Amino acid sequence: MLKLTPILLALIYGLAMYRFSAWQTAKRLDEQSTVLNDPMLGQLSDQMACALDLPKIRVHIYEIDQINGLAAPDGRIFITRGFYKKFQNGEVSADELASVIAHELGHVALGHSRRRIIDFSGQNALRSMLSMVLGRFIPFVGVWIANMLTSMLAARLSRSDEYEADAYAAALLTKSSIGTSGQISLFEKLDAMSGSMNGHAPAWLLSHPKTSERIDALNKLQTRWDTSTD
Repeated sequence: MLKLTPILLALIYGLAMYRFSAWQTAKRLDEQSTVLNDPMLGQLSDQMACALDLPKIRVHIYEIDQINGLAAPDGRIFITRGFYKKFQNGEVSADELASVIAHELGHVALGHSRRRIIDFSGQNALRSMLSMVLGRFIPFVGVWIANMLTSMLAARLSRSDEYEADAYAAALLTKSSIGTSGQISLFEKLDAMSGSMNGHAPAWLLSHPKTSERIDALNKLQTRWDTSTD
């Protein structure tokens, strides 16, 4: 039992840290956000709500300049002021911004926020276990290897979530009669933006799969749907 104590402590620590982080995030969002009030985006949100048989989808503006969208642990959907400004300036279309909302709805509907509690705790336990085992055979370097392997696992899980949310968004946009063209064109625009920002990608692309791979996955999905309806 004593041998398992460090792993159990790592699990408890991971869960506590995630809960604290979620509380901090919710507090910051409460203080720095307002309800989105835009007729065009509101219409598209209503179309998605109808497709989901929901009375309303409420979207909030997070008052930061980054280009990002996020689903809070409590299920609320946010787009940043920076992203909304791109829409107001005509750099991003309503359909493209609607695809961001649909993507974040996917994270909520698929339970990614809840699953991250388990993932975060499990990763801490795995890191602790690997550090103990590898540290015995490879002192000092073992801890570094354990951290690297755990980070690689976390990145893989994150990419899987993004593909799932992309597919959910594509299905929702199709069912809402919005279509997936805006979803694909937004990926292309954001990818181009990263080139014009000296290699610094917009926040919405960070820790996500490669843009070309996401577009390929969406095209394959659309082809499969088209084939099944023929």
